[in-house]
Amino acid sequence: MKNILIVGLGAVGTVFAVFLKEAGHNVYGLVRNKEKYNCSIFQVDGIWGHHSATLDLVTENPEDLKNVDFDIIIVSVKSFDTEQAIKNIKDLVKDKTFVILTQNGYGNYETAVKYIPKEKVLLGRVIFGSKVDKNCHATVTVNADDVRIGQPENLTEESKVIELACTIKHTGIPASYSKEVYKVLWDKILYNCALNPLGALLKRRYGELAENPYTKEIMNEIIKEIFEVCQLNNIKLNFKSAEEYIEFFYSKLIPPTKDHYPSMYYDLNSGNRTEIDALNGAIVKLGEKVGYTPKVNKTIYNLIKSLEK
Repeated sequence: MKNILIVGLGAVGTVFAVFLKEAGHNVYGLVRNKEKYNCSIFQVDGIWGHHSATLDLVTENPEDLKNVDFDIIIVSVKSFDTEQAIKNIKDLVKDKTFVILTQNGYGNYETAVKYIPKEKVLLGRVIFGSKVDKNCHATVTVNADDVRIGQPENLTEESKVIELACTIKHTGIPASYSKEVYKVLWDKILYNCALNPLGALLKRRYGELAENPYTKEIMNEIIKEIFEVCQLNNIKLNFKSAEEYIEFFYSKLIPPTKDHYPSMYYDLNSGNRTEIDALNGAIVKLGEKVGYTPKVNKTIYNLIKSLEK
């Protein structure tokens, strides 16, 4: 049995919290507004069945958690809240604590290691889709692969990372260790940058975007620009070329998620801030840093920003 803190009880955080608590661990929640989570029971429905659990404590004050010796802290806030979340938990990270970042986009690891030793910071590439039906209730809508967990620079003892991956896997959430987790994360960044903003702007499912020749052309250009940006920044990817990834994207990634709307679609509909800054916005910054402007990514970024409230 482990002591586990979930930072952010949104769509992804609720799934982790409920599954880990059901598996017999002590699970705590750290949120921005405790009043939204005055629920006696948290619930998860969807493709993995019905699950429910009562958490040990949900608080908005890190001081309430200072006497708990955490084994795992899972950060599942939106990417624009990463820095504040890390500041809130940095004093809760003790000798045996590992922090797993599960957010979308680029820059979360780079932000976390400003405050927490690198060997304690892991990436968890999440590629199951979940949405919040109401506070304390999430629905898992799709799963494309395991949650892949690893230390981007391989600074943590491999056996310890494997143990953490097994802890999550044994709850019923598909999970596995990845020695190349940074490359795996970039696979998801490519996927999200191509699909999320267009799906949100046009209110279309992933499959509809892939079937339409006009949106398909835009997505292809987004992907090609990202490969160019990564090459210029010496970022290593799992694929040798944009063309290789594009073939994989349409043949393997889209089919299992074709009926899925992006989280950005729900964010815009709800008037919430999106994660565009950590996706296409991050691509623009990385490109402009080395004198290259990825114009399609910048256009998509500007369109989403114009709709954010």
